[in-house]
Amino acid sequence: MSYVANALRESPELAIFLTIAIGFLIGRLKFGSFSLGIVVGCLLAGVLIGQLDIKVSPQVKTVFFDLFLFTTGYKVGPQFFRALKRDALPQVALTVVLCVTCLLTALLFAKLLSYDIGTAAGLLAGAFSESTVIGTAGEAIQRLPLPEAERTALINNIPVAYAVTYLVGTASLVWFLPKIGPKLMGVDLKTIAAMRSQSTAAAAEKEGVVSAARGFDVRAYRIANSELFERTVAELEALPKAARAYILRIRRGEALLEPAPDLVLRQDDVIAVMARQEIHTDRGDTIGMEVSDPALLDIPIESLDVVLSNRALDGRSLAELAKAQFARGVFLSKLMRSGVDMPIGAESRVNRGDVLSIVGPLPSVERAAAELGYPDRRTSATDMVFVGFGIFLGGLVGLLTVVVGSVPLTLTASGGALVMGLVFGWLRSAYPYFGRIPEPAIWIFDTLGLCMFIGIVGLGAGPSFVSGLSTTGLSLVAVGLVSALLPHTIGILFGRYVLKMDPLIVLGACAGAGTITAALRAVQDEAQSSIPALGYTVPYAIGNILLTAWGPVLVALMSI
Repeated sequence: MSYVANALRESPELAIFLTIAIGFLIGRLKFGSFSLGIVVGCLLAGVLIGQLDIKVSPQVKTVFFDLFLFTTGYKVGPQFFRALKRDALPQVALTVVLCVTCLLTALLFAKLLSYDIGTAAGLLAGAFSESTVIGTAGEAIQRLPLPEAERTALINNIPVAYAVTYLVGTASLVWFLPKIGPKLMGVDLKTIAAMRSQSTAAAAEKEGVVSAARGFDVRAYRIANSELFERTVAELEALPKAARAYILRIRRGEALLEPAPDLVLRQDDVIAVMARQEIHTDRGDTIGMEVSDPALLDIPIESLDVVLSNRALDGRSLAELAKAQFARGVFLSKLMRSGVDMPIGAESRVNRGDVLSIVGPLPSVERAAAELGYPDRRTSATDMVFVGFGIFLGGLVGLLTVVVGSVPLTLTASGGALVMGLVFGWLRSAYPYFGRIPEPAIWIFDTLGLCMFIGIVGLGAGPSFVSGLSTTGLSLVAVGLVSALLPHTIGILFGRYVLKMDPLIVLGACAGAGTITAALRAVQDEAQSSIPALGYTVPYAIGNILLTAWGPVLVALMSI
């Protein structure tokens, strides 16, 4: 063991990777339906290994933290700027009220209980599940005109308070929003969701596993219905009961014909029809008998993700898009917004930056992709020129200081990386020809970047963690619980009774404003609907910015 301990002290990079390994292992453990999560797991692992008094350069954690913040901004940038539009103002108002209440609650309890600046910042970060506050508040504390030892002690107190209040805050909100939130509004989630029922987005995918339930299918039918004889392809597809069914190919005798709009169909022609599964089941026999014709059905079908960048289509409903000429033969299988599945229904609206997964014949999909925006084809390459310049420019912006009254405020270099991530994320959605970061790379930058940062914070705080926890632990449990629930209670009441928002959207917005994805899933499970996700993305974007910015603001207010 002494050999291992010496190796970790002499080569701290080994301690970092050991922290990540143990942290992810802790994060996988489940206690009933609750788990600590990998972020808290890495913090606890860092604290444990940090008892060996391991020294890690603070610049290492800053690099990972900047990468994480830039990626966070990149993901939510399109929705952040969309929030400036009029139709998103109620969600923005709710988010601002909730986030300001978060700041004031943390400040009030810190003053009443005489917490130091580090403990107050940890309370804000943990109770509101915003790990980025650890970094931005820590950088702000480093700028305070205090002795080095005192600044170090304050920074080490941040993860102590964070660990306690995060567990309490997250667990309570995952229960509070779906269970108590509806009672505050006097509604039943399942009843409300049933009244607003829409087709839900596709279920989460697992590598190598697909659903046996196919949303779309291509089948062959022999025309036997006399009402269809001598009709053109265009006439059949325009019938009121066609319900977006398209003829992809026709067999006439031994010949295979392409579906020109003016092609007249005859008795005993065999047609390949693409439609939703339920259309085939309910109405297929109105054409005639289904037949097996592999040669007729040998049609190249493409599934493609498309980033919506066409300004003319921003805000359009799916029903409007379905009527467009370019949508002929193309179906939507999934709608993603800021990494969250959106419900798919006739009235669902698309925003610039959304990712639409479309499926259909190869030429039709390519035609639709050209009209919608930019085809986001799978690739493993990341535009590191885009990422590198983004973080560099963000750092320059973040280092600027603004004096409000007598209080100097700065975003810090890390906060600037977040802001520039927003700008670059929006640029990517508007001009998706550059700046691509594939999903696996986003996971590395986002998840691993945050966990590396948190793990190194734990390593540095390890020696003082136990003594700090014993000093403030019990009071922080109660304070963390109240601090987490009070702002969300105010947010729910404000959204429902002042802004008159839909209850499902209110709960989704509260989960987004508090940046608690687990709470969104809990609300969706309780409602048995994905509709709450419609209220999640804009507040999530705004909440990330405000709560991250509160780190330096809280430090400045506590210093007065």
